Amino acid sequence: MNETSRKRRGFWGAAWRCSAIMAFVAAALPATADNLRKGKTMMMLTSTVFFHGGAIPQRYTCDGQDASPPLAWAGLPAGTKSLALIVDDPDAPDPAAPKTTWVHWVLYNIPPSAGELPEGIPAKALPQETLQGQNSWQRTGYGGPCPPIGRHRYFHKLYALDTQLPDLDTPTKATLEKAMRGHILGQAELIGLYQGVER
Repeated sequence: MNETSRKRRGFWGAAWRCSAIMAFVAAALPATADNLRKGKTMMMLTSTVFFHGGAIPQRYTCDGQDASPPLAWAGLPAGTKSLALIVDDPDAPDPAAPKTTWVHWVLYNIPPSAGELPEGIPAKALPQETLQGQNSWQRTGYGGPCPPIGRHRYFHKLYALDTQLPDLDTPTKATLEKAMRGHILGQAELIGLYQGVER
């Protein structure tokens, strides 16, 4: 590839990334403007290591350090007493023929005032009163993306609840979702993408 071709490829690659970010912002603007007119804030979940619809860095997967990504939230609804976080992958095992939703992380009773979950947070460093659920490896804690084939979507879902839930004794995702029914004030979602190395 000559120098001119490399420059063109670099230009169009940057243009595509810019257009993807602009499309996401444009999609969010109407909802944001509507909420502002109504005097409401928009609940948001963000990460400093990937944007909505962007690639999750290898460090946060089974091909890297398997560290949980940093997450932060804002715009919680009035009356929020606790937060719940579910991270799952609806494309398992193959995005072309998904058969199950693989659960990567389950947390609940996160205090809203915590504001964030730092990168690679161990169980002992979770915000006070936070309880853990069971992931699809049948253990607690974070398990990073580890797709056997194809590019998968990883949904990071944060729920604002009007109550603090009782101790559910290491619940599964389904058990936690059942306990949250009737208590959800708002929800924010952050989707990351990852395609693993050849296995």
